[in-house]
Amino acid sequence: MIHPTAIIQSGARIADNVSVGPYSVIGEHVVIGSGTTVASHVVIEGWTEIGSDNRIFQFSSIGADPQDLKYAGQKTYLKIGDRNRMREFTTLNRGTAEGGGLTTVGNDNLFMAYSHVAHDCIVHDHAVLANGATLAGHVEVESAAILGGLVAVHQFCRVGCHTMISGGSMVNQDVPPYTIAQGDRAKTVGLNLIGLKRCGFSEGTIRGIKKAYRLVFRSGLNLEGALQKIADDIEPSSELDHFVSFIKDSQRGIAK
Repeated sequence: MIHPTAIIQSGARIADNVSVGPYSVIGEHVVIGSGTTVASHVVIEGWTEIGSDNRIFQFSSIGADPQDLKYAGQKTYLKIGDRNRMREFTTLNRGTAEGGGLTTVGNDNLFMAYSHVAHDCIVHDHAVLANGATLAGHVEVESAAILGGLVAVHQFCRVGCHTMISGGSMVNQDVPPYTIAQGDRAKTVGLNLIGLKRCGFSEGTIRGIKKAYRLVFRSGLNLEGALQKIADDIEPSSELDHFVSFIKDSQRGIAK
C-alpha cells in the first residue's frame, strides 16, 4: 500500500494498513494511524501525529514549520485525531514554543481545498473550513462550526460551536456559539437556527438560546446587564451556560 516512488524516512511510524500514494514524503518523526490514506505528492513532516481513518488529498502540506518569524527550529508538534479529511493543497502547521508548542485538530473535520490552519490553533470536532478559509495563529474553532470560503480569522480569536461564518468574512473578534456572522469586520447577524435543529437541539433549548441572543444583541442592555438578566430570567441549560461562559471569557471582545 506504499507506492514505490514514495519516500518514507527512517523513524517514521506508519500502521500496516496505511496507504501512501506516488511521490509523497513522510518525515522521520511522523506517526500515522491505521486506515489513513495519503494521496500523491503529499508532504508530512516534523513531529506530527495523525490518528486513524483520515484522508489526506494530493498536494497537502501537513506538519511544516510554523510561519512565525520567531520560530528558530524548536521541537514543536501537530496532533490530528481521527476521520478528518484534508482536501487538495490544505496546509496545517506545527505549534510554536511561545504558543505552547502544539497545534491540535480533533475528529471528523473537513478542510476543503487551500484551507490553512496556522501554529498553535485548536480545531475541535465536526468543523468545516470551506475552500480558502484561513486561521491565523492561536485561533480556536469549537465543534460543528462552519467557516465559509475565503473566511480569515485573526490571531487569538475564537469561533464558537455551531456557528456559521459567511464566505469572505474577516473575523477579528470572538464569534459566540450558535450564531451567524458575516462581513468585514465580521458582525453577528442572527442565530444558526437551521444548524441547531439539524444537530438535534430541543425546542426548549433553542427557545432559551433565542432569548439569550436577544438580550445580548438586541435589548440595548450593556453586556454585564444582559448576562445578569440571562441568569435571572432564562431556564438554565448546558448549552446556555456555554453561551454565557464563552462571552464572559472573551479576551478580544465579541463580534456584536
